[in-house]
Amino acid sequence: MKTDAALDNACIGWRFDNSYARLPESFYVPIQPVPVQTPEVAILNHALAESMGLNLGVLSEDAAAMLFSGNALPEGAEPIAQAYAGHQFGNFTMLGDGRAILLGEHVTPNGDRFDIQFKGSGRTPFSRRGDGRAALAPMLREYIISEAMYALGIPTTRSLAVVTTGETVLRETPLHGAVLTRVAASHVRVGTFEYIARKEGAEGVKTLADYVIHRHYPELIEAENPYLELLNVVIKRQASLVSHWLLVGFIHGVMNTDNMAISGETIDYGPCAFMDAFDPQTVFSSIDYHRRYCYGNQSHIAQWNLARFAETLLPLLHAEQGKAIELAESAIQSFSRIFQDYWMAGMRKKLGFFTEETEDSRLIEDFLTLLHKHQADYTNSFRALTDQSQPDNDLFQAPEFMAWHTRWQERLSRQSESKQAASDLMRANNPAIIPRNHRVESALTAAAEQGDYAVLKQLLNALAEPYADLPQYDDYRKPPAAHERVCETFCGT
Repeated sequence: MKTDAALDNACIGWRFDNSYARLPESFYVPIQPVPVQTPEVAILNHALAESMGLNLGVLSEDAAAMLFSGNALPEGAEPIAQAYAGHQFGNFTMLGDGRAILLGEHVTPNGDRFDIQFKGSGRTPFSRRGDGRAALAPMLREYIISEAMYALGIPTTRSLAVVTTGETVLRETPLHGAVLTRVAASHVRVGTFEYIARKEGAEGVKTLADYVIHRHYPELIEAENPYLELLNVVIKRQASLVSHWLLVGFIHGVMNTDNMAISGETIDYGPCAFMDAFDPQTVFSSIDYHRRYCYGNQSHIAQWNLARFAETLLPLLHAEQGKAIELAESAIQSFSRIFQDYWMAGMRKKLGFFTEETEDSRLIEDFLTLLHKHQADYTNSFRALTDQSQPDNDLFQAPEFMAWHTRWQERLSRQSESKQAASDLMRANNPAIIPRNHRVESALTAAAEQGDYAVLKQLLNALAEPYADLPQYDDYRKPPAAHERVCETFCGT
């Protein structure tokens, strides 16, 4: 049936090949999106669509709204709700897609495979007492932050579209409903392995692990112990990912095992935020009462989550349980070193170091200590070093900073690369612009409460080139005034 442009694959460029839907049905539940009343396009990501070989320009506004609300599905889609579990704040729960539906997998002309998922598309068998819907502001938050992360060069899921539904969702107050279309390398999570391990045992885990290897890590197929190598490569991907988060001051906010993607992408932007003043204890999530997922704890939580992943793989690692545990423990213990290596490499770049010296760690920690003591802005302080400028704040006027600055300059002088080369390296690794929370909240308020998307689109333009010095976006570099500070963020469920 092709009664609408939204259904015409030839026009848009959809090419569905739904490998996950060919797995055993214990992995998912076939289900259709629940139709919405009066969908309207809030925002479309034409640049992302083009990179995937899709042409959204052929769609009318109405056709795009029908497509990205789930009211009209393209040919080849096989909607399913995926099953998974999760340790949420350390407590194990059997979960699943309670308000999301995997539409299918689009294969680009280059052969790249992407999940196309609706978020907020109605109740599923995993919804429990939830309504299966999403509010507009949290969906726009995911759109903004995921696009900012992409521009920063950090592996991430992305957002293809947000449409309003014409319906109200009830949270603490009535809110405008919306559906987000998320694009991901896949939605297989640590929690997916936990679910299958509980439901299907070793054979089910083997089926899922083989699927992941073929889809994401085909180079492991011929490995002597492919499941141990799978554990190792996921450890490396997560160590790299979390180090990137810390280097730009990002706080995920809800690092449950169901929010750790096996592909190594950042996934599930709920109560996420970027830190302004440097403090390792910074947390924004309104429900993280004990700071489990605070900025400085993210690497430890990643290692904890990976240990849960390793537990599911034990039957595949070795026939003898004792040997399997030994292999898993050795792999998990390697995380701290791998993470530290990634983080140190990133920090050296932020400070303009091309070489490695044993005292680098002390120089880095001393600078972070100064940032914390003086409550200095994390992003702007590193950028000020990059630009050789001296912001008017307590840190850069302090004698102890001057002493540190002298040590830093001496360190730079001991490498053969020029000062200009060091500045260029720093400029490529210290963003001038991040999605500051007060700016994000202003954009969300204007869009969700006033129907004004101009503020959001201007913010997206500023975030698209975070490492550039563009005078028209200077205001986006400013930290919040006292009355503008955002102390809590919410996931929207």
